[in-house]
Amino acid sequence: MNATIEGGAATRLLANPRFTRTMYYAMLTVLALGFLFPLLWMIGTSFKSGPDTVTHPSAIFPAHPTLTNYAAALHILPRYLWNSVELAFLNVVFLLAVASLAGFAFARLDFPGRDLLFLVVLGSALVPGIVYLIPQYAVFRDWGWVDTHYPLWVPRAFTPVFGTFLMRQFFLGIPKELEEAARIDGAGVFTIFSRIMLPLGTPALATVALFTFVDSWNDLLGPLIFVNSQRLQTVPVALALFRGLEFTNTAALMAAATITIVPVFAVFILAQRYFVMGITLSGMKG
Repeated sequence: MNATIEGGAATRLLANPRFTRTMYYAMLTVLALGFLFPLLWMIGTSFKSGPDTVTHPSAIFPAHPTLTNYAAALHILPRYLWNSVELAFLNVVFLLAVASLAGFAFARLDFPGRDLLFLVVLGSALVPGIVYLIPQYAVFRDWGWVDTHYPLWVPRAFTPVFGTFLMRQFFLGIPKELEEAARIDGAGVFTIFSRIMLPLGTPALATVALFTFVDSWNDLLGPLIFVNSQRLQTVPVALALFRGLEFTNTAALMAAATITIVPVFAVFILAQRYFVMGITLSGMKG
């Protein structure tokens, strides 16, 4: 009898929307703290003095906060930050141009083999990028591109598989009546693309731009393989090399890492609204 009563009470408790919502948010809070701990530790460690990193290595809050680590990082990082910003800008601009044009063509233009060509484009994403490295290096060496920034943005900018897919899906969701009305008014293909599709495609463009920026900013393998000169290296390579070169303490390395994530956070915050909208609307058409 008591077991039946207790079981009924538990069932009613689980059926209570307020209890369910509270447990849901509690679980999300625990997960969020688990993901945030490494970030908080990195930021906290960046303010620690040298002895603090040894005596209290796992503590988030520094016992004796200092800014000397940031001074050391800012003395070294500007050149690498500029290289990363330059490459991210080139990747975003050219990839958006190519992806938007290709997505518009696959979504709105009728030409022989369109769907088959689109499947081929998507299929190319199934081949791991690491497979292309040796052929790419041989080609870029013959072109004189090794130890330049060209290999770090040209291949990515002109092969935007994900960007093309996302833009196509978004353009498919735009009512055809808008395009038909523009054609009645005498608008050509390029006018429809530039005056109608691109303005309406801002959420998808922001989403592609955000992914491209983060991908370019975090690229470590490309600079390691194609760039030899230290003056041309990017932030990820600099962070990987600093531990054995300039930075011999963890606090200074964490200060440099904290500085390098600021642009990524800034871009995400600025594009967050469009990012969520672009992901949502791009999945509404098949």
